[in-house]
Amino acid sequence: KVQVEESGGGSVQAGGSLRLSCVASGTTQDDYAMGWFRQVPGKEREGVACIGWSGPDTYYAESVKGRFTLSREPWSKVMFLQMDTLNPEDTAMYFCAIRRGVRHTTMCSENDRSMIWGSGTQVTVFS
Repeated sequence: KVQVEESGGGSVQAGGSLRLSCVASGTTQDDYAMGWFRQVPGKEREGVACIGWSGPDTYYAESVKGRFTLSREPWSKVMFLQMDTLNPEDTAMYFCAIRRGVRHTTMCSENDRSMIWGSGTQVTVFS
């Protein structure tokens, strides 16, 4: 069974930093796009940062450009999201997802039934 697990969330003061980790396991395939998504109550889930199956091109939501950095070794199923200069608007449940064989922009913009999701890690930023 393929599983996805996030970690690294927590509570941080505005202006601080967090680093999220995502690990996919239970598969020997290495052609996965990976992405970070976030959701707050009452709002639709949004793509935050994604990387395509073939790397290294990345997509970032406009609201996090220059503050968040996604990293992944080529063909790896381990991904990090370095979040700097956090503000209260970044407060959300952050989810990791994987999908085989798609580009970075597709990963963050399409909701496909083949995507495999983690259960989420909470990020709270206080003033």
